[in-house]
Amino acid sequence: MLKYATPLLITTGLVLAGCAKKAPEELPPPPAGTTEPAPPASTGPGYAPGSQGDFVANTMSDRILFELDSYTVDSQDQAILQSQAQWLAQYPNARVTIEGHADERGTREYNLALGERRANAAKNYLASLGVSPDRMTTVSYGKERPEALGSNEAAWAQNRRAVSVVVQ
Repeated sequence: MLKYATPLLITTGLVLAGCAKKAPEELPPPPAGTTEPAPPASTGPGYAPGSQGDFVANTMSDRILFELDSYTVDSQDQAILQSQAQWLAQYPNARVTIEGHADERGTREYNLALGERRANAAKNYLASLGVSPDRMTTVSYGKERPEALGSNEAAWAQNRRAVSVVVQ
C-alpha cells in the first residue's frame, strides 16, 4: 500500500502546484465614476502630521540617554530636546508623555525613582524651552521595560533613557 501512496502524493502535489494563481503585474483601473481617497498629508514618509511617527521622523530622536545613576541632561541631550521643543511648537495641540527608564542594576524602588527623575529632567528642560508643562506628563517604568536585553554595558546604556511619546 505504501508503494502506491508515494507516487499518488507526488502527482497530486504537482497538479496542485500547477494550479497556483499568479498575481497580476498591474492592478486594473478603478470602476468608472469612483475616485481613490487622497493619502493624508504628512511631513514625514507616510506619517500624519502631529503623530508619533512624524515626531520621530522630524526630530533628532525621541529619546535621550543618561550616564549610570544620573539624570543630568548633557549637551547632546539638550540638542535632542531642543529639536523636540521645535517640533512641539509646530503642533501646539500635541501632548507628550515622557517615560523614564533605568537599566537592570539596582532595586526596583531605586530604579523607579531614578526613572522618575530622568523623565522630570527631560520635562523641565523642555519647559525651559517654552513647552507648556500642561502638555507634558511623566511616567517611570524603572527597569521594567528594557529597550535592549542583556547584562552588559551596551544594553545598559540603551536602557538608561527618557523617551518622549506623542499621545495626542
